[in-house]
Amino acid sequence: MIDLKHLPNHERGEEAILFLRRHWITVLSLAFTGVALLMVPILAYILMRTLGWDLMGNPVTGAIASLLLSSYLLLVLVILMTQYTDYYLDTWIVTNHRIINIELMGLFSRTISELRLNQVQDVTSETIGILPTFLTYGNVYIQTAGTRERFNFKNVDNPEDVKRVILDLSNQEKRRSGDASLMMTPPPVA
Repeated sequence: MIDLKHLPNHERGEEAILFLRRHWITVLSLAFTGVALLMVPILAYILMRTLGWDLMGNPVTGAIASLLLSSYLLLVLVILMTQYTDYYLDTWIVTNHRIINIELMGLFSRTISELRLNQVQDVTSETIGILPTFLTYGNVYIQTAGTRERFNFKNVDNPEDVKRVILDLSNQEKRRSGDASLMMTPPPVA
């Protein structure tokens, strides 16, 4: 994990304003998936007992069944741990000077992108669906003029508040750098 006091390419006077991860509901959905995958061998065992098949009673089929069950459980564990690691290490850090996007691309590969706040052209928040509306999570899209056209914050908590903070920080940074012509006005709150 990144220590907020030791940001990548830390600049003088830079402070972390927001530290974002995906909403906790994504971990809950991962847990439900894990429980469902763990139920498969239990249901298969119940079905075999109901049909009168006793694989464990035979030394050969019992050993094969134990090997297959162990392999299946190991595969489920690897998938769940990989998905949780992806959740935990995908972070977005908003400072008073820039936005840092840290994204895990695979177990041994990650991409760190940064965007200066004075390059922000547009910020859009999006909440789609009943559950995201009630739990107030959604996506935030940041449009830039740079080589990477759009930063995506996926399933973050309170996307409207994140959008407002980024717009305010972007306007402050543009004022500080003397580029008032690029300032954006946030839409009125309804």
